[in-house]
Amino acid sequence: MAKKETKNFILRVDADTMDAIEAWAADEFRSTNGQLQWIITEALRKAKRLPKKKNQPQNENKDE
Repeated sequence: MAKKETKNFILRVDADTMDAIEAWAADEFRSTNGQLQWIITEALRKAKRLPKKKNQPQNENKDE
């Protein structure tokens, strides 16, 4: 299985928001980092802004 490349960055979040994220992560049995990744991915998916998957085969015979 190919490993995804990750990029690190610093995120500043106010204490109340971070407390809410940490509690949500605990409820979902995720790490705080995992929860933030999930939140971002879901927001991108709902906005239809996720990049196309590279390994997804394209249907060449669309007219059939």
